[in-house]
Amino acid sequence: MLKPLYTTKHGKAIVGDALEVMQQLQETSVNLVITSPPYALHFKKEYGNVSQGNYIAWFIPFAKEIHRILRDDGSFILNIGGSWTPGKPTRSLYHFEVLITLVRDLGFYLAQELYWYNPAKLPAPAEWVNVRKLRVKDSVECLWWLSKTPWPKANNQRVLQEYSPDMLRLIRRGYKAKKRPSGHNITAKFTEREGSIPPNFLMFGNNDANGRYLEACKRLGYQPHPARFPIQLPTFFIRFLTDPGDLVLDPFAGSNTTGEAAEREGRNWIAIESRLDYLEASHSRFEEDGLDQIVLFPPREEVTTPSSEDDMLLPGY
Repeated sequence: MLKPLYTTKHGKAIVGDALEVMQQLQETSVNLVITSPPYALHFKKEYGNVSQGNYIAWFIPFAKEIHRILRDDGSFILNIGGSWTPGKPTRSLYHFEVLITLVRDLGFYLAQELYWYNPAKLPAPAEWVNVRKLRVKDSVECLWWLSKTPWPKANNQRVLQEYSPDMLRLIRRGYKAKKRPSGHNITAKFTEREGSIPPNFLMFGNNDANGRYLEACKRLGYQPHPARFPIQLPTFFIRFLTDPGDLVLDPFAGSNTTGEAAEREGRNWIAIESRLDYLEASHSRFEEDGLDQIVLFPPREEVTTPSSEDDMLLPGY
């Protein structure tokens, strides 16, 4: 069996090919898959990325395994950024083609499309935004919420947001039931609750320049993963779509932000990353704040391929 690089109270981090590792997981064993695979960017990144023309063919085998291991009430959150047509100030449609393929050909359902706005994004692409000044900066990425059936487990009461000042004033003054100019009927049931239901537009900055992970990379001489998402992103979906004790999987774990979020929320997790250095550096996420029940770095020669079906990775903790 593939031995974890490290384990924590709730999870295990595995160095290996995501496709091979997922093939060892039991069918319908995972409650939530949340991941951000390499995008089809024009410029190659150090973590590897596939061209726009080859992206769907590359991603389909991973998506098939995700569909197989997902529970019937499970969810698959795919964070995928857009891309530009090489040499032109026009957008590629590859991320929409990925969505259509997953639904039409692989049997996923589109539960909802969400969008992540990162206000800390630098102006890009530089050619069209900074030099020729033809476009505005690209700061929004797609979050396709997919499911195996039309009824994935979800509860928006676990991700309520604070009321806005305007909403608080409205609650204090009271609201007379009436029909708004938009045609919506607001009834007398409009009362204060624990917060407001969030929209499908999520704003999380990604500017953690002095966090524990980056400090550990600097101290230990690791190259930080260049495309990390903020911990608020996986935390939102873990709370929204899972219960404590459920199993969360990130097959393209990078610096293992998803694993840290799952650990903090009391969910079991499996992180898969092909680059040893990225996953080694990620153990620093679990060294403090009550997440220090960690077993570090088994001998590397133990990281082998499975010898039989008896060595299947099981979600037992």
